[in-house]
Amino acid sequence: MKKVLIVDDSAFMRLTLKTLLEKNGYEVVGEAENGKIGVEKYKELRPDIVTLDITMPVMDGLTALFEIRQYDQEAKVVIVSAMGQEANVRQAVLYGAKNFIVKPFTNDHVLKALAKL
Repeated sequence: MKKVLIVDDSAFMRLTLKTLLEKNGYEVVGEAENGKIGVEKYKELRPDIVTLDITMPVMDGLTALFEIRQYDQEAKVVIVSAMGQEANVRQAVLYGAKNFIVKPFTNDHVLKALAKL
């Protein structure tokens, strides 16, 4: 069972993703409401997959992605964000994101993206 860390400032989005993933065979091992806590929890929990929003307080998702990948080059991070502008997508790929899911998303899209990891 793949372990997932969900990082999003929206409690509703964290719950939505957690429910979807747990119903489909993933184990959600942690949640974080900003990038700083997300990086800390990544180091503590060592999940198989991280879902990461971009726009968050304290530390944004792109900075968190960069820090996670500096810590662990093998980290599998999927950006899940409403911020689908080309510059953000390009930056996320440069920082090592494995996929980019634009909100609002379909459940099927999320599951297919994670299955590819």
